[in-house]
This record gives sequence, C-alpha cells and structure tokens, in this order.
Amino acid sequence: MIGEKSLQEQVKSAPKKPGVYQYYDKKGKLLYVGKAKLLKNRVASYFNNDKQKSGRIRLLVKKIDSVKYIITESELDALLLENNLIKKHQPRYNVMLKDDKTYPWICIKKEPFPRVFKTRTVIKDGSEYFGPYASVKMMNTILDLVRKNYKLRTCAYHLNQENIEKGKFKKCLEYHIGNCKAPCVGKQTEADYDQSIEEIRNIIKGNVGEVKRQLKQSINKAAEQLDFERAADLKQKLDAFEKFQAKSTVVNPSIHNVDVFSMVEDKDLAYVNYMKVNNGAIIQSHTLELKRKLEESKEELLELAVIELRERFSSVSKEVLVPFMPSYEIEGLQFHRPQRGDKKKLLELSERNAKYFMLERRKQQAKTDPERHTNRILEGMKKDLRLQELPRHIECFDNSNIQGTNPTAACVVFKDAKPSKRDYRHFNIKTVEGPDDFASMEEVVHRRYRHLLEEDEPLPQLIVIDGGKGQLSSALKSLDRLGLRGKIAIVGIAKRLEEIFYPGDKYPLFLDKTSETLKVIQHLRNEAHRFGITHHRNRRSKAGIQSELSNIKGIGEKSAEELLRKFKSVKRVKEAKLKELEEVLPLRRAKVVYKYFQEEG
Repeated sequence: MIGEKSLQEQVKSAPKKPGVYQYYDKKGKLLYVGKAKLLKNRVASYFNNDKQKSGRIRLLVKKIDSVKYIITESELDALLLENNLIKKHQPRYNVMLKDDKTYPWICIKKEPFPRVFKTRTVIKDGSEYFGPYASVKMMNTILDLVRKNYKLRTCAYHLNQENIEKGKFKKCLEYHIGNCKAPCVGKQTEADYDQSIEEIRNIIKGNVGEVKRQLKQSINKAAEQLDFERAADLKQKLDAFEKFQAKSTVVNPSIHNVDVFSMVEDKDLAYVNYMKVNNGAIIQSHTLELKRKLEESKEELLELAVIELRERFSSVSKEVLVPFMPSYEIEGLQFHRPQRGDKKKLLELSERNAKYFMLERRKQQAKTDPERHTNRILEGMKKDLRLQELPRHIECFDNSNIQGTNPTAACVVFKDAKPSKRDYRHFNIKTVEGPDDFASMEEVVHRRYRHLLEEDEPLPQLIVIDGGKGQLSSALKSLDRLGLRGKIAIVGIAKRLEEIFYPGDKYPLFLDKTSETLKVIQHLRNEAHRFGITHHRNRRSKAGIQSELSNIKGIGEKSAEELLRKFKSVKRVKEAKLKELEEVLPLRRAKVVYKYFQEEG
C-alpha cells in the first residue's frame, strides 16, 4: 500500500513533459486518465487547496492513492493515448462515450468476386467496411444505386478459379432475370468484376465525380467502336449518378474531403455531431453523446470526440470545420472555424443534427424514465436560478384588468415541472381601486400565503411573478409582512426580453433561449396569463349580463342572479312567459320583468 507521503512524492516528481497521467485508488483500481501538455503543472493543480474545485474533483482527490505517468513525444500522442486508455479501461471519473445503437455498415467482402451488402456486425477478416450510417435511408439510397447499375452476385459460393473451371456451379435465377452476369460459370471475368467494385468503392466514398469521368470516357470509346447499345447502357448509368449527386449535394460541390464537427451542451451531457463531406455531399453523419464526470471544458470534450470519431470512421481528411478552436494542435490537421459562406452553412447543418439528437434523447428519457427526466429538469432549474433546493413546487402570479374594470389575479401551481391544475386559484381584487398592478400583486400574494400559513399547507420552493422590478417589489412587501422573506425563493420575469429579476439585484439574469429552465418559466407565465384572462373574461361577461337585468327598475342584483341561474341567459329571460317568471320571482317583480321585455320588443 502506498501512503500519503509517497503520493506527495509522486506528485512532486511528475515530469515536465507532455504525456498521460493515471490515478489509482488503494485497491489498484484505475480512477481517472488525463492528458497534459506539461504533466507536472497539470497533476499539481489537483492537489492545491483551491476552494473553487467542484465536489466531484474533491471526491476524486480523496480516493487517489497513487499516480502513474506515461511520457509521450508530443501533445497529439498524449491525446491519442488518453483516448485509447479511456476506451480500454473506462475509468469511473472519465468522460463517458455513449452510443445506444449498433449502426449499419456497407461491407465489400474480401473474397473473389466480392459481394456488397449491409451489416451491423464488423468482422476483422480483411473485408472493407464503410460507415457506420446513422441514416439508414442514406445507406439504402447508395445500395439501391449500386444494385441498379452493377450486376453483382448475391450468392455465397466460394468462386475461386479452380471451382469455376471444374464447373461446380450452375447459373441461377439472378442471371436469367438480368441481375447477375454469372461469374460462377465464367461468363464474367474477375478483372471486369473488380472494375465494377472499384467504381462502387468510389461511390460509397463520395467520389461520384471520378466514376462519372470514367463513364464518359467509356461512352466515347463505345461510340467510336460503333457499340451503340453499350454506349446507351453506360449513358443510363451516367444519368442515374447525376441524379444521385443532385440529391446528395447540399453545398458547393467544390468542398472536397472535409470533416465537420459541432457540439451542443445539456448540463453534464454534450452531443458532438460529425459529418463527412465529399464533393459537396454528406456521405456520413453520426452524433456521439459524452457525459462529463469532472466538469471537463468544451474544448476537452471536442478534442476527445474528434479523435474518437475520426478513428471510428477511418477519416483521412486534412481539413476539419469546428465551432470553436480546440486547445491542442493535431499534426497534419487544419482546423478552421468558418464565419460565412457554404462552410458556415455546413457547420450550422451539423449543429441542427446535434440539437435534433439531443431533443430526441430528451423525449426518449421522458418516456422511459420520467422521474429521472423530471429530476434533470429540476436540477437544471436549481443551478440556473441559483436556488438552495429543488423547485418541486412552483407558484406563478399574474394580474388581469382591462381599462381598470373587474380586476382579477391568477395563481398557477407546477409540481415536478408540470401543471397541477387542481391547485390553480383565481382572486377577485378587493382592496384596490382602479388599475394598480403593483397594489393588486401585493394583495393577492398576501392573501395566498396568509391562507397557506393559516391552513398549515406546504409552501412552494419558488415563486414566479409575471412582471419586472415593480411587481416583484410589491410581492416582496407581502412576504415581509408574513415573515416569509428569505424562506421562499422569488423571481420576476419581464416579458419584453425575458429577463429574470432577483430581489435586491439591479442586473437581470438572461437565460439561454433554448434552456429547459426558461421553457418551464415561460410555461408557468403563459398558464397564469391564460388562466387569469379566462376568469377575467367570465367575470366581465357575467357582470355585463347582470347589469342588463339590473337596469330594470325594481330588479336588484340578487333577482338578476336568480333569473340567470334558472334561464341561463338573458335571451331566454326575454322569451320566458309570465308564468315561468313567477316560478323564480314574486308576482310583482315577475310582472315588471315581463312588461319590460314586452315593451322593449
């Protein structure tokens, strides 16, 4: 066992060179693998007394019992070695690379007269594998193009020259319907078949331009030899390739052999999309999910993803488009952050793919593990809004009045980030004269939480006020009077720029427009507005109807309510017979109502 003193000596003896460091616990289990331009400085940074360190890093440091170093020639070698060690050992505190699917590949089998087919299993037998294809539609489009234009065998016979010469095989149905040239019985030479395979290889790689050039030469040659039937067949093939290229081209066709990477972040997760572009066509696309373990920077995540995905897809592109420059220089690669033009459009397309993948993951998680999905949203809100506890119970207030008439307010309640409609409440403003939003807010907040305190009901963890500093200050006055100031977190949201205001802070918080926290707050605000407006309209409508009946001399508000309760509308009151009115009102008042509407009629 290695003691603490020995660990300190190992840290102090770290080399001043680039390389990889490995942290082990007392049982010899690998905890973490990291890379560094200068090992001594990087390793020492873990063990200084920095109070800004996250809880995860402090927990890791407590578990470290020994450190091992591997010195490399360059920073690039350190990056490659780190990636390989992470994949091999999968240490607990390293970034986790996640793929939940086995994506399909196109295989060109290593055999005489090679078959071309799709597979989800990669076998190291010397065969060529192209992919993986995140879009099965894209892969099937390529395979359809190959099948329609090249007559390849689909059988699994061992077609070596000896077996063919011995006549071990017979022509099958595929030959008779024109899908195969029967190399099994010597009707197609291996050289001719291999020429087709070479063209298919170029198509899969996206080099359709090279295939088209060769086809044009073959068409001209066939025409010179007066072999017009062959020339016509080749022309049909050329037309098919041009249609395929037109569908595949998304940007300038001059963009050749380029890798595109983009990244979107979601709390501890990051999604890196990779696109392979050749002759302006996207020939491969894949999104990788990475999970942070020690608050790795976005540059570190991108570097890891670039190395991993280029290795996985066997990329040899020299130009790499990125959303931001990585901290490492990789020999032989030119990183480029485009600001405009077609390459910028490619980067934006890649980012849209990453965002789509992220949203699909969220939907999938919401269905398969709703509790975890909810906790993730609440954890995000706690972090974004700087709260002390998870906001499992949130209440939002909004005022409604039009030209100062019938002022009302609404309180909507969200539990676990979802509307709890049974707990919604509306308020008729009682103590405020005229359209005074600030005083109205003060009244309803006081009434709401005075009631909760009196009934000993649970208080929310967060209050959201629809409005800016003025409404927020009014709500705070009520919390002060009730002794709840500081016991419940409270924020205001201003509609114009979606600013989040805090008590005593003159500078608002601006949340990312795509953040889930902002979406929950907007949902709260919109629900409060909808609920409040609906109640306000109903109250105005009822007041308007009652005022029409109350205008009848001798009919008060109570009589008007009784008539509406019975007849449901003023129109039915007008159409009612005297006998029907007598069932609701005394005879004298019933005659007054009946006479009023008869004379009006």
